[in-house]
Amino acid sequence: MSNSIRDASAIWRKVAGVSQIRKYRHYDFPLVLAALSLSLLGGLLIWSSTRITAGESGDPIFFLKRHLLNLLLGLILCLIASQVSHRLVQAYAPAVYVLSLVGLVAVLLVGTVVNGAKSWIAVAGFTVQPAEFVKVSIIVISATLLAEKRDAENQPLHLIVVAALAVAAIPVVLILLQPDLGTVLMILATLFAILAVSGVSRYWLIGLVAAAGTAVGIILAAGVLAQYQIDRFTAFLNPNSDPLGVSYNVRQAEIAIGSGGLFGNGLFQGSQTAGQFVPEQRTDFIFSVAGEELGFIGSAIILLLMLFITWRLLRIAARAEDLFGRLVAVGMAAWIAIQGFQNIGMNLELLPVTGVPLPFVSYGGSSMMALWLGIGIILNLDSTKRSY
Repeated sequence: MSNSIRDASAIWRKVAGVSQIRKYRHYDFPLVLAALSLSLLGGLLIWSSTRITAGESGDPIFFLKRHLLNLLLGLILCLIASQVSHRLVQAYAPAVYVLSLVGLVAVLLVGTVVNGAKSWIAVAGFTVQPAEFVKVSIIVISATLLAEKRDAENQPLHLIVVAALAVAAIPVVLILLQPDLGTVLMILATLFAILAVSGVSRYWLIGLVAAAGTAVGIILAAGVLAQYQIDRFTAFLNPNSDPLGVSYNVRQAEIAIGSGGLFGNGLFQGSQTAGQFVPEQRTDFIFSVAGEELGFIGSAIILLLMLFITWRLLRIAARAEDLFGRLVAVGMAAWIAIQGFQNIGMNLELLPVTGVPLPFVSYGGSSMMALWLGIGIILNLDSTKRSY
């Protein structure tokens, strides 16, 4: 009897192992390689932008090491998420959502103010930005709700749409209180993309656009925005209004990007970067390092990798086995594309400065880990379908 049990156990382990290998084989490795390439390229740009100031403290590769550690943690989260059944992801979506709200409340209570926003909280020697993980939770919880259709229904019920908007409204309000307008705009644009793909009536979409416009008007009229946010918007409309103040960051970033020309000045050879003329260069303005040191060619490579990742995610959405998988993949694609557009746009003065990082490239552990967590969820959704 014991021999039979051992034989059965050995057979089960063998079958499970083969099944797992088949699942790994069906991962979208081009997607992973593109995201990994961006992350590693970001490490080089971060190293270039921080090596002098970090060297004065005794460790010129301090920020590079932290970036690589963040990447490693992100890859671990990606691997774990890729092993979790998407049915479990749906089942635990409410719990993850509640945890993300707890993080946002904790930030408001005991968070640290950086650049006018109370968005970070210190945890075990690291600073965590809960709003980054909220992006994942909103995508998953919204997809879970909107995928619940009654038989023969082509559109989500109106009550379901209201519920999806309500669950997004709570974290949006909490993030506005930090205040972090850039993240709010990104979340709302991502939610709009998810709603559009879910099949909601066009009247919902038109109404949401009208409501957003009205809300912007009310916010501006009520004076809800912080002074630094108003100054950023004013500087965008009139770049010469305060060239040595609020417009300084963007002007220096433009000088750096413009000096790179076609092929750039070479890695670690940018005078603007070496002279630390561009504030917040390892985070908000990391794209200016690429423009100065890698030139138009290097900047175009970053942009093409971003577009490639978006395209792969949209392909996964197109072949998803159910509406939930399609909505999550579309949400991830919208997140990366919109946030990348926001960041590059503000570096080129095409958009106001909003303080959002460049996905996979900018320095920041919360952003890196949240992005790779989302990639892991997508890999599981896609490989589950393709392995059968």
